[in-house]
Amino acid sequence: MERIIAFHNAKDALRKLTPPLLIMQCVRDERTSLTHGEVEFVLWFGLFPVRWLARHEAGPITTSFVDRMIQGPMDSWEHQHIFREIPGGVELTDQITLAHKAGLPGLFSRLIFDGIPLRILFLYRHWRTRRELAS
Repeated sequence: MERIIAFHNAKDALRKLTPPLLIMQCVRDERTSLTHGEVEFVLWFGLFPVRWLARHEAGPITTSFVDRMIQGPMDSWEHQHIFREIPGGVELTDQITLAHKAGLPGLFSRLIFDGIPLRILFLYRHWRTRRELAS
């Protein structure tokens, strides 16, 4: 449990968890822990930048945290990172609640941050987390 929390708490965790086809640029990281502070970053989709400001908060259990979009491409985004001890390791569960904006911005966010692209993103993130913790 300590290793997975330390991995997610590291300043370069978001970069490591971003798939190689995306460019993630951290603008500022004012987190003091997994459950407190803000991080602002830009995701580059080719020539198109998507700015995102997230606040980190306490999650539903002591071994969890939430990142909540304060400003960004969607109407709302809440991502719960829940870590539970299981026999032989730790289970990581991602619970995402989101709402899209209306019109063209909502169409863009549906194409990038929903359905299959979102599932691929989290398959990559879980794979990368296992890889990092195995080394």
